[in-house]
Amino acid sequence: MDYIALTGIAFGLAMDAFAVSIADGAAAPKIRFRFALRIGAAFGFFQGFLPFLGWLLGKAGQDLIQSADHWIALLLLSYLGGQMILESRRKRAGCLPERREITLRILMTQAVATSIDALATGVLLPSAVGASTPALMLLSVCGIGAVTFFLCTAGVYLGRKFGYMLSGHAETLGGAVLILIGIRIALEHVFFHP
Repeated sequence: MDYIALTGIAFGLAMDAFAVSIADGAAAPKIRFRFALRIGAAFGFFQGFLPFLGWLLGKAGQDLIQSADHWIALLLLSYLGGQMILESRRKRAGCLPERREITLRILMTQAVATSIDALATGVLLPSAVGASTPALMLLSVCGIGAVTFFLCTAGVYLGRKFGYMLSGHAETLGGAVLILIGIRIALEHVFFHP
């Protein structure tokens, strides 16, 4: 098994989730360690599970997954980002309390939206990293999930630090980041994938 390729793939897949966890930390600066672990676990689980699911679906589902994954990610991330921006504006207008709650529904939507590209990656993962047996494939997806877990847990705290510096604009910036990630995913698939 090619551990260097696996590490590169794991970090590459985790970057969108890492950026969203930074946005979550910036927008909700009073997050406790236990909740930061929950954020990391949610992102890590889906980043690990969806490649495994993609591997199970195999080549038969590859075309279907690749034809829609970027549009689904764009819609979900744009919706979440728009909600964050609207909440931020309402808070500044005094219509909502200052504290932003990251509900389980929001967290799961973020985790799935940032992991959809991992579903398609699962089809190609065995050949990319040399995971020729189910055990090696399981080891690969656990590695991807672990890298995402640690990056996202750290990302929440990184976001908290920047959230204090941005004061009332952190949630707006976080929403814009989510929308930009969705746009990047869509553009990448439209222009750089055959």
